[in-house]
Amino acid sequence: MKILFVCTGNSCRSQMAEGLARAAGVTAYSAGTEPAGYVHPLAVQVMGEIGINISGQKSKPLELNMAKDMDAVITVCGEAEEACPVVPHTNRLHWPISDPAKAVGTPEEVVGVFRAVRDDIARRVNELLKEKKG
Repeated sequence: MKILFVCTGNSCRSQMAEGLARAAGVTAYSAGTEPAGYVHPLAVQVMGEIGINISGQKSKPLELNMAKDMDAVITVCGEAEEACPVVPHTNRLHWPISDPAKAVGTPEEVVGVFRAVRDDIARRVNELLKEKKG
């Protein structure tokens, strides 16, 4: 199975999803419509907490030709003001996940938001893989 995770900045949600899917044995990629150019350090940190290293991943632009070769394209945009990309693909899913990079509060509260997003994505990846095996 090959999955492409897409969001706007390709710095948090789609990067965590890529790492989680790869850890589950899936060929996974991520991309953004407006790539930030970096993987958010807190995304790297919270993924490291569960033994998944995404520090070598890169923020990259969405290429529609790449999407054509995927078994599934999953958009992970959550905020209403955020323009979630429309990717022409027959197996497109949308997971409305809030952007942890926009979290405010104490450093502990912000890290907590990143952890919650990571755990939400992990749950969704696991459910998707169970459906595909079932």
